Amino acid sequence: MIDIFDNKIFCRNCNQEMEPLKIERKGFILRMIQCPKCGNKIIHPTDKQEYINFINLKKKKFNVKMRFVGNSYAVSIPREIVNFIKEQEKIMDDMVHLCFEGFNKISLTFNEPQEKIIKDRFNNE
Repeated sequence: MIDIFDNKIFCRNCNQEMEPLKIERKGFILRMIQCPKCGNKIIHPTDKQEYINFINLKKKKFNVKMRFVGNSYAVSIPREIVNFIKEQEKIMDDMVHLCFEGFNKISLTFNEPQEKIIKDRFNNE
């Protein structure tokens, strides 16, 4: 199947050929085109929908139970979150990075080098 952004697209306002751009929003790379004359922008519909899905999922609050397993506690990650991560083609390893951020906060990071997590953690303090 051919992507619409693989074709020449002309601005409906000034009939100029639009130029491809990429912008980053909260870790997402959004493909877009922009008219060099009037500045009219069009975001790729698939990228826009994935970003909207991310924002909607981020707004949700999940109540999960903490369970005692062996000598540790376990917390289940809702399937909706795991499915979203898989859809973004991020490869999930068996190991995730867990950091104690503060009195009421623990962070869980998928697929990020340990050095970057430590660096980011100490830069935010």
